[in-house]
Amino acid sequence: MSSWHTDSFPVPPQSSFHRICLFHRFDYQELLHNSTFCLVPRGRRLGSFRFLESLQAACIPVLLSNGWELPFSDVIQWNQAVIEGDERLLLQVPSTVRAVGNDRVLALRQRTQMLWEAYFSSVDKIVLTTLEIIKDRVFSHVSRNKYMWNSLPGGLLVLPEYSTHLAHFPFYYLGLGVGPGQEFTAVINAVSPLVSQSQPIMKLLQVVSKSKYCSQIIILWNSEKPQPSRSKWPPMPVPLTVTDGRRKTTSRFLPHAAIETEAVLSLDEDTVLLTSEVNFAFLVWRSFPDRIVGYPPRSHFWDPLKRAWGYTSKWTNDYSIVLTGAAFYHRYYHYLFSHYLPQSLRTLVDRTSNCEDILMNFLVSAVTHLPPIKVAQRKQYKELPSVQVAKSVPWANPEHFNQRQECINTFASWFGYMPLVHSQFRLDPVLFKDQVSVLRKKYKDMERA
Repeated sequence: MSSWHTDSFPVPPQSSFHRICLFHRFDYQELLHNSTFCLVPRGRRLGSFRFLESLQAACIPVLLSNGWELPFSDVIQWNQAVIEGDERLLLQVPSTVRAVGNDRVLALRQRTQMLWEAYFSSVDKIVLTTLEIIKDRVFSHVSRNKYMWNSLPGGLLVLPEYSTHLAHFPFYYLGLGVGPGQEFTAVINAVSPLVSQSQPIMKLLQVVSKSKYCSQIIILWNSEKPQPSRSKWPPMPVPLTVTDGRRKTTSRFLPHAAIETEAVLSLDEDTVLLTSEVNFAFLVWRSFPDRIVGYPPRSHFWDPLKRAWGYTSKWTNDYSIVLTGAAFYHRYYHYLFSHYLPQSLRTLVDRTSNCEDILMNFLVSAVTHLPPIKVAQRKQYKELPSVQVAKSVPWANPEHFNQRQECINTFASWFGYMPLVHSQFRLDPVLFKDQVSVLRKKYKDMERA
């Protein structure tokens, strides 16, 4: 049956030798983590540090402290994470926990982990949770409801200034039985002056605008040269807006008011895609609206010699990052990027003109505890630029790569852990690269490329 843990139950008389054997045989932390239920009797006061220890270990707290008001109980539904016993009726506790079914045991343990990670895993989170609850009380008209506080990713990552409606957040779609909208907004980061109609951005505009799911295109002008006149841009079947990015790398993730769709397609100006690739990636994203879905993958790793995190662009089956030079994500992450992350991290990105894509991946993985999703790419997609192009692109510079190594460690330090999650999951169109007639394939262009 279920295992137990307590440091307060009386121990029957035994020899000193027996006590020493018990002391050496059991590791306290190991015993705690291997227990299903943990008794939490009152300490010097009503509360006990054993309560937080139990939450951290995913051990279901069995409370034995009549009259104890649990922390943050006005927003946290503790009956979904703990079992309350009566300290006057100790002998009834075993039968109470034996009556808990396996499904509820799993649900209770999962909830202890969610609450621990969201609100109690650091002093900063405890203080911030306190302040946010006070803010919700004061500004009750724009406050989080209990569902937001008690569902992943937790109240601290659900900013009520963005919205108080559950359907406006990407991580609630599944629970509500709804899906995101059927259109997207493309945001293209432009850093090169417009000098020719044959530049890659012109081809990209034509490709993206042909997608039946494209609602509008926003060009974020981050070039040192002034914006070209509207006549310099080709005619588009969808609205085209050019916005001043003020030469800040983080401006591509600002919550621009012009973005009206839930889906954002983030693009670099030199990204090479087909319309069919855009369409396929968007349909995949609609099934995973809380994640980053895109094409170029990268990965992180732990370097035991340097005792630091590393970054690699080598193509393997394993990845943990999808670069935002060609990726879909929910527009709420723009708001989180600008209002949840500290200014110091955004300043680092702007100062180095680097790592904004890594930081966005850190943020989304920290929210979802899931990896991004890579979708299939064409046969001729090249990872490295030509020799001529390599001289002009910043990411071909060794210093650029070194900065990304440093960024990963800086970001992990702020988050307090490594949120990136490795994956080998990739989604391809049906019959993609199969030895059948191209005419039988929905995304024929992807195969022919």
